[in-house]
Amino acid sequence: MSFIHFFEKGKGQPLILIHGYCETGNMWLDFAEALSNQFRVLCPDLPGIGNSPISGDQLSLEEVAISLEEWMESNQIENPILIGHSLGGYVSLALLELMGNRIKAIGLFHSTAFADDADKKAMRNRTITFLRKYGVEKFVTSFVPPLFPENRREELSGEIEDAIEDAKRCSLNGLIAFSGAMRDRKDRLELLRQYSGPKLLIAGTADGAVKIEASRAQKDTFTHYFELLGVGHMGMIEQKSETLEIVREFCRSSIG
Repeated sequence: MSFIHFFEKGKGQPLILIHGYCETGNMWLDFAEALSNQFRVLCPDLPGIGNSPISGDQLSLEEVAISLEEWMESNQIENPILIGHSLGGYVSLALLELMGNRIKAIGLFHSTAFADDADKKAMRNRTITFLRKYGVEKFVTSFVPPLFPENRREELSGEIEDAIEDAKRCSLNGLIAFSGAMRDRKDRLELLRQYSGPKLLIAGTADGAVKIEASRAQKDTFTHYFELLGVGHMGMIEQKSETLEIVREFCRSSIG
């Protein structure tokens, strides 16, 4: 089993918050603190990210799901609610495929059940080339700011700096591996459709990474769907209190 570093807060129904690309489990610190009075909140670092090691620079989402399932077993985590941001949503869907109804509920936060299209695959390949040539620091410094809407970047400059510093804790191998894993992932819309548990999608109308058109095209698959007006790819920062309440109410209703 590959080692998974994580932190946890609270007791009760397990709630796993899975970070996105160029993020670590630390991105969820505020959410974990706020939700820990009702749930056992667990925030892992995915392989090659933060304090979780990786061997090599190739990985599939299915392999990541197996590692996380083993991590759950060794930490007595049963019937968790999964909430995944971006890449974390893709990992959550791979876990859903692996564990089925042993997942209590699933939430995609600025994420999608669709596979990458040809343009996105080409972008992943360019990312891998850039990373190999220039390294982590140069990449994340240019990658992170556009995740936020242009008209709010000045206002959120402190938060963007924090996000860049967090992103620097990703290893080169980790970022290359997950670029390839996202590129090669399969469409899991039908899997999601067949899953009978509660399903949440949070979308931003100004999201440059997961276009609002893609979110609207799959929204009927979800039991809970929220569109955030003018929000980019980082709703947990851009509209923290609103998105926190959406997640809290979704989790609460899932165990009600």
